[in-house]
Amino acid sequence: VAGGNDFQWCFSQVKGAIDEDVAEADIISTVEFNYSGDLLATGDKGGRVVIFQHEQESKNRPHLRGEYNVYSTFQSHEPEFDYLKSLEIEEKINKIRWLPQQNAAHFLLSTNDKTIKLWKISERDKRADGYNLKDEDGRLRDPFRITSLRVPVLMPMDLMVEASPRRIFANAHTYHINSISVNSDHETYLSADDLRINLWHLEITDRSFNIVDIKPANMEELTEVITAAECHPHQCNVFVYSSSKGTIRLCDMRAAALCDRHSKFFEEPEDPSSRSFFSEIISSISDVKFSHSGRYMMTRDYLSVKVWDLNMENIPVETYQVHEYLRSKLCSLYENDCIFDKFECCWNGSDSAIMTGSYNNFFRMFDRNTRRDITLEASRESSKPRATLKPRKVSTGGKRKKDEISVDSLDFNKKILHTAWHPKDNVIAVAATNNLYIFQDKIN
Repeated sequence: VAGGNDFQWCFSQVKGAIDEDVAEADIISTVEFNYSGDLLATGDKGGRVVIFQHEQESKNRPHLRGEYNVYSTFQSHEPEFDYLKSLEIEEKINKIRWLPQQNAAHFLLSTNDKTIKLWKISERDKRADGYNLKDEDGRLRDPFRITSLRVPVLMPMDLMVEASPRRIFANAHTYHINSISVNSDHETYLSADDLRINLWHLEITDRSFNIVDIKPANMEELTEVITAAECHPHQCNVFVYSSSKGTIRLCDMRAAALCDRHSKFFEEPEDPSSRSFFSEIISSISDVKFSHSGRYMMTRDYLSVKVWDLNMENIPVETYQVHEYLRSKLCSLYENDCIFDKFECCWNGSDSAIMTGSYNNFFRMFDRNTRRDITLEASRESSKPRATLKPRKVSTGGKRKKDEISVDSLDFNKKILHTAWHPKDNVIAVAATNNLYIFQDKIN
C-alpha cells in the first residue's frame, strides 16, 4: 500500500537556495507532476515556471531511483497594471495544470490572478546546415558567388528545450483566478475566480462560457465566495466547486448551460456545541480534489481533511484531523493572519493515502486503509542522502516527551501549502517556502 506508515520515507533531493533571507519572488506557489510523473513543474511568486525531469536510473546504482533535474525554466507571467481599476496584477503563478501528452512536446496551462497561458515545451537537438544564401556563420553570401545549389542537411546539436506560449486566455475574469482544471475530454478546461467559473476550449482564446455565476445583484448581499473548482477525472460533464462556507456543489453541464443550480450539495452539519467566533473562517474549504477513481473527493479546511463519497451528500465518509492542537491557538492565528492560509491536499496514485501540509514545515499523511497517520518534516537537518524521515510529534501541554516539539514553539512562518504525489510511484514533492523537497519510499 502506498500509505503513510507501511514503509519509511527517505530524503531524495532538495532544490533552491539555503539563504536565511528569502526573496519574495522565489517563494513556490504551486507544484504539479505531469500525467506520467516524469516531469515536475513548480511556479513561484516571481512568475517563473521551473520544470524538473526525472533522470533514468543508473545501472551501477540500481537501488537509487533517478533524480529530478532542471529541464526548463521560463518566465510565464510578468507584473501588469490594470489602469481601469488602478490595480497592480501580480505575476505570481497561482496554478499549473499539465495536459495529457499527445506527441513529443509537452503542454501546460499556467495562470496568475487574471491571465491563463498555454505553454508548449519542446526539444530541439538538430539544426539545419548548409544554406544557399548564408555562410556557416550566418552572413549573407554574395549572390554572384553562388554557382551551385546546396541541399541543407540536419546536423546534431546540443539539446535545447524551448518553452513557447501557444495561447493566451485573457480578460475573462473580474476577480482573482483561484483554480484551473483540464477536462477529461482534453479539449476544454475550466477556470474559477471568487464569483464565477468559466469553461474554455483550448483552441479558442477570445471567448469562454460562463457556467457558474454566484455574484449577487447587490454586492452587499454577498455571503460566500468560490474557493476551488475541479473537473471530474472521467465524466467530462461533471465538475465540483467549493465555497468559503464549507460547502461543495457538484454540477452537471448536461442539465443546463448555466450551472447555477447544482445537482448535489455536500455539507457537514455543524456541531452547535463547538461553535465559536472562528467557526466560519476555519470551515472555509481551501482545496477540493477528485480521487483518481472518480468515486470520492477530498476537501481541505483549516483544521481537517474530509473524504466524501459522491453518492453521499450529508456527511463525509472519512475525516482526518491535520493539526487539532491549533484549535486553542485560533486567536493568535487570526491576529497573525495565518488562519487565512490556503492549504492544498493530494491523493496518492492508488487513492489509498492522502497528504496535506501544516506549519513548522510539517506535512501529514493519512493511510485510508489502516487509518494510521504520520507527521513528517521537510528540513535541511534531515536532508542527508537517503536519510529516513523521523515521525514528528507535537505536545499540547503538560510534560513534553524527549522527541516531541511543544505547540508553542512551532514556527508559523514555515508552512507547507503545496504538495504533489507522483501518479504512479511513491515519490512526493513538498514546497517549503523557496525550497522544493523530494522524498521517496525507502527501497533497500
